[in-house]
Amino acid sequence: MKNVYFLSDAHLGSLAVPHQRMQERRLVRFLDNIKEKAAAIYLLGDMFDFWYEYRYVVPKGFTRFLGKLSELTDAGVEVHYFIGNHDIWAYEYLEKECGVILHRQPQTVEIYGHEFFLAHGDGLGDEGRGFKIIRSIFHNRTCQWLFSALHPRWGMGFGLAWAKHSYMKHKELNDVAYMGEDREPLLIFARSYIEKHPNIDYFIFGHRHIELDQKIGRNTRLLIIGDWISQFTYAVYDGEHMFLEEYVEGESQP
Repeated sequence: MKNVYFLSDAHLGSLAVPHQRMQERRLVRFLDNIKEKAAAIYLLGDMFDFWYEYRYVVPKGFTRFLGKLSELTDAGVEVHYFIGNHDIWAYEYLEKECGVILHRQPQTVEIYGHEFFLAHGDGLGDEGRGFKIIRSIFHNRTCQWLFSALHPRWGMGFGLAWAKHSYMKHKELNDVAYMGEDREPLLIFARSYIEKHPNIDYFIFGHRHIELDQKIGRNTRLLIIGDWISQFTYAVYDGEHMFLEEYVEGESQP
């Protein structure tokens, strides 16, 4: 039985990350290390800091990562890509060119006989009025169409600058710190959700850039799986056990 892997929040291309090339190579080496062991890989959003597909243009860079995704899918590994709040604007390119399975909404899936609720995590729980307004604008088809009228030089420049500003703002406010059981949005959401869906065995989220592995019901666990900017963490399920791990080159064996 092969493993199933979950990771998120690499934010490739971020102007706020000084070690972009090293970060991408580390991610690619991890994917290369698990390719023989993986039945499926779930990328739970924000793998890019800003991804916008124009009709004939996609963001430059990321060739190592995109090439590795293509290699994995060509070899028969299922790669599922969930959009986050930084890569909402993924349309057909990742599916057609890289062979990934694109998800625009949270999904409940069965893996080795267990029920998983999978999502990036944005929009679930109470994230504040300002965030909800911005999210509704970003998801609005008319707004997306208007943005696509911008030349990529200006559109991509604006998007990357916005993403950097957002990252630095949250970092300064320490918004990524664990907020506690009564305030953590994804924990609140999951506890409410299992009241009507008690068969869920695992909730797995990205988005918050924290590591959290917590039991929330008699048979239910919630995992928030960190990021691939500084933590390099991931979850792995072998059909019986779930582990939250850190990829340390030369030390860990995914």
